Amino acid sequence: MSCLFCNYPKEKYIVENAFAFAIYDNFPVNEGHALIIPKRHFESFFEATEEEVKGIYKLLHEVKRNIDKKYKPDGYNVGINVGEYGGQTIMHLHVHLIPRYKGDVENPRGGIRKFKKELVEYDG
Repeated sequence: MSCLFCNYPKEKYIVENAFAFAIYDNFPVNEGHALIIPKRHFESFFEATEEEVKGIYKLLHEVKRNIDKKYKPDGYNVGINVGEYGGQTIMHLHVHLIPRYKGDVENPRGGIRKFKKELVEYDG
């Protein structure tokens, strides 16, 4: 199988459990940007079993604690892209945990919509 995540080197794992593992993103949006990835290969969050969702959830919290200690962010974005038209580029489910820092954007209101200038405006 040619899946990047299925063949990811275990020595680069931050942490793992029976259902998932975590790595730092190779193309981080911000310092400390991590991915939580199920060990079983499937594309969509909606294909995950309840046990896999729980395993991902536990790792999400464990990785957040590690990032809190190492990078001391001021906030977070958590995201999952589902399908090509949802922005998914690696067709193996992965959850983004993106640390946010005061001043990383001029006005953080609207969350990820404001992270990149080319994203749509948020009036909410």
